[in-house]
Amino acid sequence: QVQLVESGGGLVQAGGSLRLSCAASGGIFRSYSMGWFRQAPGKEREFVAAISWTDGTAYYRGSVKGRFTISRDNAKNTVYLQTNSLKPEDTAIYSCTLDKKDFRPSMTWEYWGQGTQVTVSS
Repeated sequence: QVQLVESGGGLVQAGGSLRLSCAASGGIFRSYSMGWFRQAPGKEREFVAAISWTDGTAYYRGSVKGRFTISRDNAKNTVYLQTNSLKPEDTAIYSCTLDKKDFRPSMTWEYWGQGTQVTVSS
């Protein structure tokens, strides 16, 4: 049974940083795409970043490019999201996800974590 457990969320002032982690268990995931989504109160879940398993290419939504960095450690079955220069509008629950397919925009993802709260104060 695949399980994803996020950690690293918290409360931070605007301009600060957090490093989110997502540990996967129940399989070997080096051939899976891994990604991060977020959902703010009253808003739909939105794509944040993803990393391809074939060549390690990273993809980002426009509003986080240059501030967030996604990476993965296949030996640890873990994906990370380094978030820098955080803004109040980044406040949301951040969830990790993975799928056997290589990344494509708007693809469906099979496995989801429960999420970790990120709150950015102004």
